[in-house]
Amino acid sequence: MVRVELSLKRRKKTIIIPGFSLTFGYTMLYLSMIVLLPLSMIIVNTLSMSWSEFYETITHPRAVASYKLSFGTAFVAGLINVFFGTMIAWVLIRYEFPGRKIIDGLVDLPFALPTAVAGIALTTLYAPNGWIGQFFDFKISYTPLGIIIALTFIGLPFVVRTVQPVLQNLSKEVEEASASLGATRFQTFVKIILPELYPAMITGFSLAFSRALGEYGSVVFIAGNMPMKTEITPLIIMTKLEQYDYVGATAIAIVMLSGSFIILLFINFIQWRMNRKFYH
Repeated sequence: MVRVELSLKRRKKTIIIPGFSLTFGYTMLYLSMIVLLPLSMIIVNTLSMSWSEFYETITHPRAVASYKLSFGTAFVAGLINVFFGTMIAWVLIRYEFPGRKIIDGLVDLPFALPTAVAGIALTTLYAPNGWIGQFFDFKISYTPLGIIIALTFIGLPFVVRTVQPVLQNLSKEVEEASASLGATRFQTFVKIILPELYPAMITGFSLAFSRALGEYGSVVFIAGNMPMKTEITPLIIMTKLEQYDYVGATAIAIVMLSGSFIILLFINFIQWRMNRKFYH
């Protein structure tokens, strides 16, 4: 009997993956080599500038206008993707119809399609003489609206693929129980389904937003790149690199990196508060 208990205790202590110290060490080493070291070089490269030069570079009117455009369009595109991405995920999970697998595969096309090709295709479609743009009395390409369309295109899969697993694991019996207790469809969605989807929707928004902030290939063609109007921050960085102004490029990159980190930290805080509100 004692031998059986000892063998059971040994089995419980058996860990498939090595202990915390070893795995944590490899984790930090990998993150340092892949993420922290490259990001630290941006800061190190900027240290060659004086504070006045750094401030003058990052507060230049052309750079400030690009910050507003990049962050604003990425935020709007993220919100659009949250709404339509959740709807697409709902249709793909809850309904059976011919061609569902094809549509499910089409969602991932922005992942596989080169961003430059996507930019050229969108510009062709939404140009004033394009297949879609010709039906509008206002310009879509070469405006902030065109940038939002491009960022929505590349960010949609992040929301769909984040929300899909949650919907798939969400039991229909809970909805049926809610309906049997007299709740309307709207009440069931708001009180039962939406609280379960909130974390996934916020995560999808964070991924789509952060992806849109650094997007270059699909935006550079449709934006028009007019300084102070439709010039995104990644384009300014690329322009400075082409002019061999590496220090100026890294200075602006630090602003984008810091802004992105603060916004994502705030989004994670909101997600944490929502989890506490709905699950505690």
